[in-house]
Amino acid sequence: MALFSARERAFATAVSNLSYCNPFLPERIEHERQALGSAFRQSDAPWNVRVEMEGVPPNVNRLIRQAESLAEKTRTSLATGTQAGQQDLALYEDMVLFLLFHRYIPQFDGTLPPATREAKRLRLVFYTDFARDYEHYLTLPKGRPVASHELAHMFACFFQLRRAFHHIFRYLVGASGPAIRLRATVWQSIFTHDMRCYRRALYSRMGDITTLITGPSGTGKELVARAIGLSRYIPFDEKGLAFCEDYAESFHPINLSALSPTLIESELFGHRKGAFTGALQDREGWLEVCRPLGTVFLDEIAETDAAVQVKLLRVLESRVFQRLGDTQPREFRGKVIAATNRNMAEEMQAGRFRADLYYRLCSDIIRTPSLREQLADSPEELGRLILFLARRIAGEDEAPRIAGQVETWIREHLGPDYAWPGNVRELEQCVRNVILRGSYQPAGPRVKDAGEALAEAMAVGRLTAEELLQRYCAIVYAKTGSLTETARRLGLDRRTVKAKIESDADKVAGYTDNRQSGSATE
Repeated sequence: MALFSARERAFATAVSNLSYCNPFLPERIEHERQALGSAFRQSDAPWNVRVEMEGVPPNVNRLIRQAESLAEKTRTSLATGTQAGQQDLALYEDMVLFLLFHRYIPQFDGTLPPATREAKRLRLVFYTDFARDYEHYLTLPKGRPVASHELAHMFACFFQLRRAFHHIFRYLVGASGPAIRLRATVWQSIFTHDMRCYRRALYSRMGDITTLITGPSGTGKELVARAIGLSRYIPFDEKGLAFCEDYAESFHPINLSALSPTLIESELFGHRKGAFTGALQDREGWLEVCRPLGTVFLDEIAETDAAVQVKLLRVLESRVFQRLGDTQPREFRGKVIAATNRNMAEEMQAGRFRADLYYRLCSDIIRTPSLREQLADSPEELGRLILFLARRIAGEDEAPRIAGQVETWIREHLGPDYAWPGNVRELEQCVRNVILRGSYQPAGPRVKDAGEALAEAMAVGRLTAEELLQRYCAIVYAKTGSLTETARRLGLDRRTVKAKIESDADKVAGYTDNRQSGSATE
């Protein structure tokens, strides 16, 4: 007798694929559709971009119920002697892990802010219930184990998954294409694109990979860094019923642009008493304070001078540093995340930033999209972001009324083409200004929109015919949001439009050669 029928195997395979996919990519919803078949409800999808949604999505609830029923049936078959191949056993294990993860989400969420700020050595007594369920499904009579991973390790992985989802889904808001791609990219920075490999081996090695976050000011680079830093794998101590470290105290941000070179070195590396004027006692730097499972975030790294860059390069290459005024080598085993709003190619070409340091930073690059990019992709995103900010500023009850007032004021006074040079940070201050004074005054002259900039360049004859077509294709695409419609309006082939848009994107100020935000799609 086979362990699964053909229909059951198809369901288990879809659940297995779903368990290891990136939850912020469209494939997540497609796996749900494949698993549920006719029971899938399109009206409930895609939940993974609806940041206002609370509770378990209906389609996921249906999956949990079906997985629970099939897991019990399969366990009974295995316990009564049904033989199964390695592939079917792996599908069964993945289905059980999917079931247990969702069964214990409320308990895991109870350890996350704002539910609690007492994460440090918090005793997670529900681990005993988790262990009982784990053994029930994955250890058969006569002690035959089915699980391929240790219990404590899976518990730690589940807690990490929930932390990562919390910090990405709740803080990196937006339903535009660029915002969705940003969340998916951050998830990959934590778990890689192959979560099976991550669970087997890479979970303990991610601290060796440095992340560089680029993007305009005000686009949430520190939120991205915080999501990654607070979502690292932390081992679980079964005897103490607690995690080995407190994730809430593992993230150490340093704004390098706010410090002089001497203070940067003191903050990072520490100093001995008397190392410089004002060094009245020995001091640990953040590289020393940061534990192996912690993260140091170097904001505005392009602002550092050559001497600091040399020392940072040595830390990344050898993991060794010295305090100022000291000769004793000390070891750094944490993770480094850096951020900048500058164009790093230009900085290196001008000799202001060391190329060898950049190539130590660029193993993982994330680009945060501007607010203008988000609104070009999805104009209705402005209303969603205003509501999100209004909730944070004024509370849930008052937010809808305030958001309506702010959106009306922006539409009447700034118009749909306002460029938001300060990005989401500026939008937040606009919301505060309208709440306080009923109006907002942008700093400086109004930034030209893409159409005005194109007209100005044409008037003085600055563009080649190729550049003119590239820019015009990009403008029409920003209005339509569709390659097909853009091609129809311009009388061009769809592939030609796509090539022109992507070519133009490479030349726009602020873009780098990496395309973490994705290329033009339908």
